[in-house]
Amino acid sequence: MPPAIPLATYRLQFTADFNFDDAARVIPYLKALGITHVYASPLMKARKGSTHGYDIVDHSQFNPELGGESGFVRFSDTLKRHDLGLIIDFVPNHVGVHFADNPYWLDVLEWGQASPHATSFDIDWDQLPYRARGGVLLPILGSAYGEALERGEIELRFDVGEGILSAWYFEHRLPIAPERYGEVLRMIVKEADAAESEAGKHLLAIAERYKGLRRPNRAEAPAFKAELKSIAGAPEIMERGLAAYRSAKDRPTQTLALHHLLERQHYKLGHWRLASSDINYRRFFDVNGLAGLRVEDASTFAATHRLVKQLVADGRLQGIRLDHIDGLRDPAQYCQRLRRIVRDAQGSAKPFYTVIEKILCEHERLPRFAGVHGTTGYEWMNVITQVLVDAKGLDALDETWRQLSNRSPRLAPYLMEAKRRVLETLLTSEFTVLTRLLARIANGHYSTRDFSADSLRQALELYVLHFPVYRTYITTSGPTAHDRKLIEETIARARAEWFAADDGIFDFLRDALTMDLLRPDRPPHSTPRVRRFALKVQQFTGPMMAKSLEDTTFYRYHRLLALNEVGGDPAAKALALPTFHEVMKARAREWPHGMTATATHDTKRGEDARTRLAALSEIPGEWTSAVARWKVLNVPHITTHGEMRAPSATFEYMLYQTLLGASMFAPPDASFIDRIQAYALKAAREGKEETSWLNPNEAYEQGLRNFVAKVLDPAVSAEFLDALQTLARRVALLGALNSLSQLTLKATLPGVPDFYQGTEFWDLSLVDPDNRRPVDFAARGDALASLEHPDWDSLARHWHDGRLKLAWTQRLIELRTELPDVFTRGDYQPLEVSGPHGDHVIAFARRHGRDAAVILAGRLFAPFTQGGREWPTAQAFDASVNVKGYAIAGQEGDELRLSQAFRALPAAVLKARVASAARLARPRVQA
Repeated sequence: MPPAIPLATYRLQFTADFNFDDAARVIPYLKALGITHVYASPLMKARKGSTHGYDIVDHSQFNPELGGESGFVRFSDTLKRHDLGLIIDFVPNHVGVHFADNPYWLDVLEWGQASPHATSFDIDWDQLPYRARGGVLLPILGSAYGEALERGEIELRFDVGEGILSAWYFEHRLPIAPERYGEVLRMIVKEADAAESEAGKHLLAIAERYKGLRRPNRAEAPAFKAELKSIAGAPEIMERGLAAYRSAKDRPTQTLALHHLLERQHYKLGHWRLASSDINYRRFFDVNGLAGLRVEDASTFAATHRLVKQLVADGRLQGIRLDHIDGLRDPAQYCQRLRRIVRDAQGSAKPFYTVIEKILCEHERLPRFAGVHGTTGYEWMNVITQVLVDAKGLDALDETWRQLSNRSPRLAPYLMEAKRRVLETLLTSEFTVLTRLLARIANGHYSTRDFSADSLRQALELYVLHFPVYRTYITTSGPTAHDRKLIEETIARARAEWFAADDGIFDFLRDALTMDLLRPDRPPHSTPRVRRFALKVQQFTGPMMAKSLEDTTFYRYHRLLALNEVGGDPAAKALALPTFHEVMKARAREWPHGMTATATHDTKRGEDARTRLAALSEIPGEWTSAVARWKVLNVPHITTHGEMRAPSATFEYMLYQTLLGASMFAPPDASFIDRIQAYALKAAREGKEETSWLNPNEAYEQGLRNFVAKVLDPAVSAEFLDALQTLARRVALLGALNSLSQLTLKATLPGVPDFYQGTEFWDLSLVDPDNRRPVDFAARGDALASLEHPDWDSLARHWHDGRLKLAWTQRLIELRTELPDVFTRGDYQPLEVSGPHGDHVIAFARRHGRDAAVILAGRLFAPFTQGGREWPTAQAFDASVNVKGYAIAGQEGDELRLSQAFRALPAAVLKARVASAARLARPRVQA
């Protein structure tokens, strides 16, 4: 059996091109690498052709494109034969909607609020204007609604096999409400001139039965549809009669008929751009095709977790990664329910590994949730980067960015601008739902009814703009002391920016957010509305921060891209070694089993591209000089049109960093150019300055494509490419050394190291979809087989081929396997370092009982490598580590010289024994 707490996890990205059987063939390689648990991307049925699996359309079955249930069983059996566990990435927050593949969403479109699945979706039915009854906006049209109608792009069809009527917009199916069938059937029979035929009479009889009926009983629906399906001759009549609804610009009567029919449905069709202002269902961020799920609803929770429960009961699932926990109404309640069904399925309270995808801002602490072992590790990825960058170099890069951007390197103004842009565009509709609800609460009592809707909107806007983290975790019972303090501090900042008359509006907003409005000593307000408002605000601030920080500010603020990472602070300072040690001691006490990641499917760049860029902080002067020269060389490739410059000066600076981080050890080929062009386009649109997803600027985007193509063309930019490659080779060497330290820390710090697919070799990928490209596992398997007895000196000499990283990965996991208690249950003890180069090594010990490991990881390598020109020698490091109290094979005395520990690699993990109080024991152990 695999250990309850993983020793090492390996993330696999499943797609139609990498299915269950493909993954099963990789298992022997992962076993040889030392992995204990496969960590799989979502496996439930997703939208056909999905490249990521997060657009699940049915939680109750496996994705048929991956091989379905039979394929999963083969994959699971292979895991069991190799004694590997399985952790799945599970998506409780949302499902894929629109198209024609989500039966629950289609049922809601057909039956509206009468659908038993309506409670599963967070829909504000009464928000659509100018409608006699509620409905849900479907922003799926590629053009204005009227244009789509007149072009005949919306078509009414009869499905003979199902006996149902649906409107279709290309691949989107839009069921017709059963209460409208009567009028449609009469129109069809009339248009087909079939009133005297037997089939026509039968259809008219059905129509008469439903005449004037406002909502047919759902229990009648199957028989009703079966009857329609069984009428001989009905398909031919339907085909002819549906011409009455065949819209076209030169067929105004039919166009109007279809329009009137569509307007009487439980949905309203609209242009996709309407989503930002008018959408009335909760989405995943701003993705229209992903609708939020109300897993707080017991029946929805049960339906979406049925398969998970069965997998646990069958012993085929040992852990779960919860996607986007901040999207849930009540994460604490959700985690309690999840733990309950896991225990019921296991029949005991034995450990079940659970981590959550949660981004923590600086100084934010992770709340305690039932059964949760920690996060997926974004915060630790950034901590590792911060301890590897040079503090002095960051100060110099601050000044470079100040001069280049003509702005302060402070992040706050950038983030505030991004928040305003997101609030005005992408998330306007969600914000409107909140402001209407707040106004309705205020109007519910005479003491607060004078707060105007506009004033309440402005006050809530200021609160959201100044809210500093992703969300609070208020439950129906109220806020914790921490959350109350956070709300009050945010209210104070919002109030300080308010220049109109206050009249208690911020006190009212605070009391609504904390639910103090419901206290017995307060004037009565609607309990359901106040609770709904307070809890929905929490579901809004997370997407608000994510879209503003990760998906906007990160693409505007380019002082050092190594720090522009998910869960990170682009303006962060370097982390001093004492602070780093204190953080890790706390982690060993509080969250020893959360994941430690250095790359994921969501990171902004590959883990080794990031360590390369971190090395720029060690040579800031040379970097700044190089950029100045490159800008002059590439002036001819800049596109200008009026005041437009493509790329902008700051974007050009970002591109040079990107090229350094992603450059291979060969001249750029067509594939590399395509990748950089795709990245540049995504980065520009995410930044929302010169262009955006909502309003693309074709002239600017073409200028970007041309710039990238020209600067990477040897026939046009030979001098630039030569200079780029010269610096890239140096940065690549410094980055490789940083990567070995990053890898060492990931594998030995408190926590569970997670290895993203393919990153055993150098990972120079860009943001998705680039980081989800297929992995050549055969090459990795062959390389691993050749490393049974690693020659570390030879591997270091040929470091660029990636085998050094692979060998070190295997060795580190092997050490974790040899000392499982040390690395899963051990404490963390900083070790004292002395000597001229003491600041260039991170030294600590992990201990459990008498077993221990001494870990040394070098950093700031420029002085030992002639600025990245040669691999460092062990003798270059002049420092000693105090290992008093630890018995290490071959070590005499209490001072361990770095020149001894850093033989081929500037990193070391030494097995040790903790000395007894009586005398120092020095057993013969293998280092």
